[in-house]
Amino acid sequence: MILQLAMSTTATKTSTNTSTATTHHDNISKAKTKTTLYPDFQLLNVKQALTETKTRPIKPSQFQELFKTNPNDSESGGKQKLKLVHRDKVSFSNKLHNHSHVFHARMHRDVKRVASLIHRLSSGSAAKYEVENFGSDVVSGMNQGSGEYFVRIGLGSPPRSQYMVIDSGSDIVWVQCKPCTQCYHQTDPLFDPADSASFMGVSCSSAVCDRVENAGCNSGRCRYEVSYGDGSYTKGTLALETLTFGRTVVRNVAIGCGHSNRGMFVGAAGLLGLGGGSMSFMGQLSGQTGNAFSYCLVSRGTNTNGFLEFGSEAMPVGAAWIPLVRNPRAPSFYYIRLLGLGVGDTRVPISEDVFQLNELGSGGVVMDTGTAVTRFPTVAYEAFRNAFIEQTQNLPRASAVSIFDTCYNLFGFLSVRVPTVSFYFSGGPILTLPANNFLIPVDDAGTFCFAFAPSPSGLSILGNIQQEGIQISVDEANEFVGFGPNIC
Repeated sequence: MILQLAMSTTATKTSTNTSTATTHHDNISKAKTKTTLYPDFQLLNVKQALTETKTRPIKPSQFQELFKTNPNDSESGGKQKLKLVHRDKVSFSNKLHNHSHVFHARMHRDVKRVASLIHRLSSGSAAKYEVENFGSDVVSGMNQGSGEYFVRIGLGSPPRSQYMVIDSGSDIVWVQCKPCTQCYHQTDPLFDPADSASFMGVSCSSAVCDRVENAGCNSGRCRYEVSYGDGSYTKGTLALETLTFGRTVVRNVAIGCGHSNRGMFVGAAGLLGLGGGSMSFMGQLSGQTGNAFSYCLVSRGTNTNGFLEFGSEAMPVGAAWIPLVRNPRAPSFYYIRLLGLGVGDTRVPISEDVFQLNELGSGGVVMDTGTAVTRFPTVAYEAFRNAFIEQTQNLPRASAVSIFDTCYNLFGFLSVRVPTVSFYFSGGPILTLPANNFLIPVDDAGTFCFAFAPSPSGLSILGNIQQEGIQISVDEANEFVGFGPNIC
């Protein structure tokens, strides 16, 4: 199994002019006790990481060029590949770009997202959860900060290109529609159903409308209305519509057509739900896609694009596969079985039970593209953090920043030697993270923080910062999740 992993070297100060060339060792290995097949330490390129914080986001007017499709890689062997871009790579305002401001805004969104997930996964019975699941999925890109990664698709006939957010925890394809009594700002013109020959409203008696608990009915059309205590909401009609992905046309996709929407979500026109429920894009097209998709996320500071592919043909050869865990109370989410955590060459002494999904549907480990920072239950996080601190005593500490309590002042360093951070999974694979995935800059002055946080509940969440740069594949049909072998 091949994944990018920086090899260890010693820390060097700027004044030494020591070369910081980095070799890369890739690694998912079989579990060992004390001895490991991966390096105990690796190199964090501080200078490069700080340079990336100064990367200017592009303007919306440059979106077309960013998402320009190359006919040679748009579709290959039956696979449809779409480009993915992080929202922080794009500027929606004329305000001066500042990495600290962008970081704090991202953490603000993240706290709301995590609170929303915990609320959804801890409330009510299975029947009640189905209602909240549909509604929360509709607005998750708005007030819960799930608008992290953008993709470009065509909507309607003829297709109107729209920037959509992907969300692995959502079960609906949703877009703002005319007439719009209240909508947030988006880059593209609002979608007008009247201009689409393929738009078809869903009747109140249809099977699609039956999937929505407490659906309303107005003039024979199926309507939904979901609201939350913080004032965020979405209201609209359900419809069947044609979606275009590059050269692939998918007809009769059930979408939410939002006519009144309020929340923090700006820029994109709507949300492409990739969750495990029947109303998600994957659930609706299980016969055509084989219930499988693969993605690779990139951070804002890089000059490359991530990707999203649909179909069983997109499942890579050579990935490290682990079982996909199902939670009947939360069918939208993709759970995986994490057994433990490692720092350096040592597995941190944490009971495996801390990460397990119990019979009541609580706890467990969820993979989520909409959450930025990985969360672990407090007892696991503290043991994990303390092990990392123990092995980084040579690095100068800094004050806590936002949700991060373990930070370092790396001003003046070219590179630093840091212990390897690893995830131990069911079945034997060990995923070793690149240094940039667990020690991240929170400003442009050299403050770096250990990019994990405690969970206020028993739920663990594998966030997108830790997923960055690693190809992740979800094979629902065979109930496996794969890591690698490709990087982006």
